[in-house]
Amino acid sequence: MADTKITIRDIAEMAGVSKTTVSFYLNGKTQKMSEETREKIRSIIEETGYQPNIAARSLSQKHSHLIGVIIGDITNSFSNKIVKGIEDSAREHGYQILIGNSNYTAKTESTYIRQMLTLSVDGFIIQPTTGFGAARELLNKMEKPYVFFDSKTYDEDTNWVKTDNYDATFRTVELLIEKGYQRFLVIHADPKLLSTRLERSQGFTEAVLLHKLELNSLIITEAALDVDKIANFIREHTRDGVPTLVYVPNCWALPTVYQALEACRTLMPDKIGLIGFDNTDWADFASPRVTTIVQPAYEEGQKATDILIDLIEDRHEENLHQVLPCSVHWSETTM
Repeated sequence: MADTKITIRDIAEMAGVSKTTVSFYLNGKTQKMSEETREKIRSIIEETGYQPNIAARSLSQKHSHLIGVIIGDITNSFSNKIVKGIEDSAREHGYQILIGNSNYTAKTESTYIRQMLTLSVDGFIIQPTTGFGAARELLNKMEKPYVFFDSKTYDEDTNWVKTDNYDATFRTVELLIEKGYQRFLVIHADPKLLSTRLERSQGFTEAVLLHKLELNSLIITEAALDVDKIANFIREHTRDGVPTLVYVPNCWALPTVYQALEACRTLMPDKIGLIGFDNTDWADFASPRVTTIVQPAYEEGQKATDILIDLIEDRHEENLHQVLPCSVHWSETTM
């Protein structure tokens, strides 16, 4: 069991270095430190099981080196990659992260923010809910910087990193129209709840309507996915053999829609096409493999962290509004 009485002074004495050197190591400021010194401190910390007292450090330092991260749904692959990007970048800069799952509800979001403020976090990276206004007032009052990702608002008064959801969707649908699809179905969650959903919906809808093609929509919820209802919707709009594309902009819905298409898979991709968003780990193992539009989620997490730390440390080196490009992972379910 670790000796909880061990202090920075003890670590410094055992390593034969100053307390300042140990403090620099703990805060990730090791650029001017020799490899031998870094390894010696690392080894002693590991052997003793020393854990820095974050609360005490935050009282004696300008920054706590803690970042609060609020995610709408931590269970999906997009969020996992975002968090990995945030964590890797934070660690590189000598910060640690605290994570809260809001489940897209403003009350839970505000609760996490208030709890993290009691731990003296230096700032926040947030996937905001539609009710973020109250939390915004609190953060502004506390003068805590925050960065949005996957955000509902991209104005000059906020700091954000996002992906080109609208443009990527519009471009992709244009290409699929050129390939010969004449009818388009979208199976998606209510787009009004998140700006990314709205952007993907608008990119899809506007590309289809620009070419005056048929468009049909089915709204679903993650809590009540009904395979039979989805299958009936698809069957209703594909009976006449017109080449039809099914678009699923929510990564969590893609496997269920794919299941609903089981009876139609022999018609892929010429008569029925399928394209989703993200979820590439699953899409590559499906048979046939599924075409997806892919967000650079890991890079988005890294960039959000870089922007926040730039604000925390008052560096003025980062662009506070950044758009990252999506890519298309073409595969077997589209022409």
